[in-house]
Amino acid sequence: MAVKTFAAIDVGSYELAMKIFEISKRNGIKEIDCIRHSIELGTDTYNTGKISYERVDELCTVLNEFLKIMESYGVDDYKAYGTSAIRETENTLIILDQIKARTGIKVDVLSNSEQRFLDYKSIASKGEGFLQIIEKGTIIIDIGGGSIQLSLFDKDTLIATQNIRLGVLRMRERLQKLAAKTNHYEDLIDEMVFSHLQMFKKMYIKDREIKNIIIVDDYVSNIMQRKDIFMEASGYLTTAEYMKFVERMKKKGTNDIAQFFGLTEENASLLFHSTFLIKCIVEVLDAELLWAPGASLCDGIAYEYAENNKLITSEHDFEKDILACALNLSKRYMISKKRSETIECISLTIFDAIKKIHGLGKRERLLLQIAAQLNDCGKYISLMNVGECSYSIIMATEIMGLSHIEREMVANIVKFNRMDFSYFEDLSKESSLDKQNYLIIAKLTAILRVATGLDRSHKQKFKDVKARFRGNELVLTTDTPEDITLERGLLSAKTKFFEEVFSIKVSIKQSRKF
Repeated sequence: MAVKTFAAIDVGSYELAMKIFEISKRNGIKEIDCIRHSIELGTDTYNTGKISYERVDELCTVLNEFLKIMESYGVDDYKAYGTSAIRETENTLIILDQIKARTGIKVDVLSNSEQRFLDYKSIASKGEGFLQIIEKGTIIIDIGGGSIQLSLFDKDTLIATQNIRLGVLRMRERLQKLAAKTNHYEDLIDEMVFSHLQMFKKMYIKDREIKNIIIVDDYVSNIMQRKDIFMEASGYLTTAEYMKFVERMKKKGTNDIAQFFGLTEENASLLFHSTFLIKCIVEVLDAELLWAPGASLCDGIAYEYAENNKLITSEHDFEKDILACALNLSKRYMISKKRSETIECISLTIFDAIKKIHGLGKRERLLLQIAAQLNDCGKYISLMNVGECSYSIIMATEIMGLSHIEREMVANIVKFNRMDFSYFEDLSKESSLDKQNYLIIAKLTAILRVATGLDRSHKQKFKDVKARFRGNELVLTTDTPEDITLERGLLSAKTKFFEEVFSIKVSIKQSRKF
């Protein structure tokens, strides 16, 4: 039985963490070691916009120590990811180049949506507890150094997710600039986050009843797992039990907290902020139960690696969650459900029919689905400039599970469905998209143009379309009893780019005469 030894490295805002795992089909994912080192990269980024030489030097020293540990375990593979401290610094590429040159470790930078999706997967790695708890109204609070992510679940479905740029490290730096006394911090934290939480509640929760809160952070989660603090230490607390814990924290200064919990003063300060941040959320949402599964980004990295290498099979459909985000976005901008479903159906039918020609895979198929769902979102703003407005909406909105590049690809597909296509030389001037991304955009745009052309009347005449590809012709057949004269007449304008991209002619047929 093949057993993979895998290292997951999190270059976080206030901590470097590495977990070593053994992964196999028989035993799943087993953590065998965890190493942490406090380093406040976020302090530099959030205060000055750059990570200093001293921090980079310390970072590389620790990563070289991590390398020695990896060698001692005989690690087969690793993944290293940077989060908001590296993502938001002005000298990101320089920092990554220095790390690679001085340690040999390649650090990839996660977009916020990718990072939160991995954190979400880390919770799923805890098994049945996750699947059971999200059956009822549940909010996942993912607290990082730079921001908080709030994700709403109901009946096993992701309803909405939003990011608030008020993580514990960023919040602490802001409060310190105010020179506020420690005993005023609780009120200031309330004031900083209350309006954001109320807006989230008004927009997304509405009349939903929130039963559970799942906590993902590096401080409160660990405390909720400790038997010396909570007798059962199961990670589960009622709201009343958590509020008792908050009251205990109120009576202690940073030094007392550090001594009592066995933390450094820096970590004690972040525990304090995290505790009261969660308290605000609990009060606004009026939840009944809190669960801290003890999950971390490293767990999510390992889970995704095991998934991608087919070493585990997930019980939860994560692709469904990505599509749920797109669907909720389409609802927000009042897109016709019937029309988007029809365009999606036609697009995927064409995609599947010519898969040997386009050579794209499952991930690109997902991007096409999302583009079909969001194709009309710009109409919410303007009926004249739908392409440009759609592009702006998609680029301004996070879709959990998509990278920034993937979101930009979807935005361009939707944009060029209605506007003249920009070829690589022009597109590359305003974007970081590479040639491979460009070709994917061209192929999916060509497919989407044909799909939207077949629903020009918005009457879903081709909702049950069938596709047959022979030679160099794609024949699309519908059994609709309605007149398709409009679609026939306008088809050539929509298929011109498709023929250019694939060298395939498109024709449409009605299977019966009416």
